[in-house]
Amino acid sequence: MNPTSSSSPASEQAEELFALLTLRLTPQLGPRRIENLRQRFGSARAALSMPLTELRHTPGLDAKSLAGIGTAKPAQQAEAELGKLEQGGVTLLGRGLPGYPAALDSLGDPPAVLWVLGPLPELPTVPRAVGVVGTRSASPHALALTRKIAADLARSDVIVISGLARGIDTAAHTASTEAGGLSIGILGSAVNMIYPQENTALASKLTLISEYPLGTGPATHHFPIRNRLIAALSAATLVVEGEWKSGSLITATHALECGRTVFAVPGLAGDPRAAGPHRLIRDGAVLTENVQDILNEMGWGQARTAPLPDLPPDQARVLAALNAPSTLDDLQARTGLGLPELQTALVMLQLQGLAEEVGGRWVRR
Repeated sequence: MNPTSSSSPASEQAEELFALLTLRLTPQLGPRRIENLRQRFGSARAALSMPLTELRHTPGLDAKSLAGIGTAKPAQQAEAELGKLEQGGVTLLGRGLPGYPAALDSLGDPPAVLWVLGPLPELPTVPRAVGVVGTRSASPHALALTRKIAADLARSDVIVISGLARGIDTAAHTASTEAGGLSIGILGSAVNMIYPQENTALASKLTLISEYPLGTGPATHHFPIRNRLIAALSAATLVVEGEWKSGSLITATHALECGRTVFAVPGLAGDPRAAGPHRLIRDGAVLTENVQDILNEMGWGQARTAPLPDLPPDQARVLAALNAPSTLDDLQARTGLGLPELQTALVMLQLQGLAEEVGGRWVRR
């Protein structure tokens, strides 16, 4: 419902939110144009009350973008959208209003409004959060490493942010929530239109953020756009696998533009999925093998990993050494065990569901 005039702060904020939503639903008005209006006139409310003669002097606005401002249809759509929000338990956050993430100030085109489903903590200019991104067709090794790093981030009170896509995104969200952490999914569709559908159950465990109205389905051009939100809402972005030209590289580029730190996991030489991380490492990204690499670079202290179960000495030593995907040679060097004792310990850990072999390397489950 369109708020009525009032001098109370709450009413003024409600009116401003309605005005921002109205502008967002006005054809030809993107984030930059809406922000130009807000900056020029002091608020979205003030912009909507201005005559065309004043509006036309706003930077970035042309005849097409001016045509819809102040017309009845966007306001009617905004009223209908607010009604849907109340029914679906979705929160709307507006630029310049309380609750809107300060972390998005690093963008040149922050959304005028955000649709949020689930609890959203304060996200300051540099939040304690890491964006984890990578290819949808990830290797088993990359998926295992993603799960390990995401779980360790969660245990270290770091928010894990990703895009709910198949592959690396799904592994990151799943592991961080299973470890008891907060994970945020940035969607290329509305928060009530989960894509892919097989991640519906997973999505219910996340906080979801979108810049698209309820009922908006996924579209190819939405995903590169949403990647800038992953980058801006995170203090750092970790790229696990991704081809030379991929959404992961787009996210990393946005992260650099926002002044964020980029981490990358090295992969197998010649594997197209390693091309993106290798390029980033050559360009100065932080080479990453485990969560401590991230925590050290960010100054976030020591990792809090899962407590080790009560195990026989050899098994406990091997499990403690599995702080990164490891070959038998790696584990022999770290544990000092002979090969027969090491292999026996690994088999016992595997039978207990504590370790597994993925792509020729052993990882902790």
